[in-house]
Amino acid sequence: MKLLLTRPEGRNQSMSEALSQLGVPYIITPLLEVQASKTHQDQDTIAHFNAADIIIFISTNAVEFSSQVIELKKHKTAQFYAVGDATFQALKALGIIAFAAPSDCQQTEGLLTLADLQKLTGQNVMIVRGVGGRETLAEKLTQRGAKVNYWETYQRACPAINERTPYLWHDEKVDTIIITSGEILHSLIKLVPKELFAWLRACHIIVPSSRVKEQALAYGLEQVTNAKAANSKAMLSALGLSI
Repeated sequence: MKLLLTRPEGRNQSMSEALSQLGVPYIITPLLEVQASKTHQDQDTIAHFNAADIIIFISTNAVEFSSQVIELKKHKTAQFYAVGDATFQALKALGIIAFAAPSDCQQTEGLLTLADLQKLTGQNVMIVRGVGGRETLAEKLTQRGAKVNYWETYQRACPAINERTPYLWHDEKVDTIIITSGEILHSLIKLVPKELFAWLRACHIIVPSSRVKEQALAYGLEQVTNAKAANSKAMLSALGLSI
């Protein structure tokens, strides 16, 4: 087994350390670039954040980019929520106590099962996310009576990658690819040329959710495993590995 790690620059360290400890070979090629959005420091949006009763962070990037602008833990009245354990841990590192989605469903659908998010009449909810995220969470919370605003603190882009890179993966006998978002999956599909698609179909693709698994299958990938979360522990477990 040889893995390809595809998280943005600087976000593959936990997985690479675990694989090195286990003696499993890997290559790192970031397939997603994350940068501050145009609304990163929008003062009207920050005012909505400061007035929120409930604040939901979609990702570690949401925590990182928002914390560059304001000191999050100074918000004394809001209840914080995290989609996924990595996001929960990022908030915890800042001294913030948050509720997280259930461990067996660390995504929007899992968060929506939490008891305190069922009846939200009159509640101001701020969702901190990247530009162009899913609308499911906001739609469901609005149906439950909440007034929802977004703070889109970052945006995603595909980094410049040499067109010969997929041939390197093939020649290096990569047979397992870690995908942690739909955007990374899309970048992978765009990058791999037609003549290497048979190789890609033969690779074991590890994804973080049922939604991304459906996307992968729709692209024609055949060996797709849902790790049910994007953190390293879940990805390793999906590979039958542990540390």
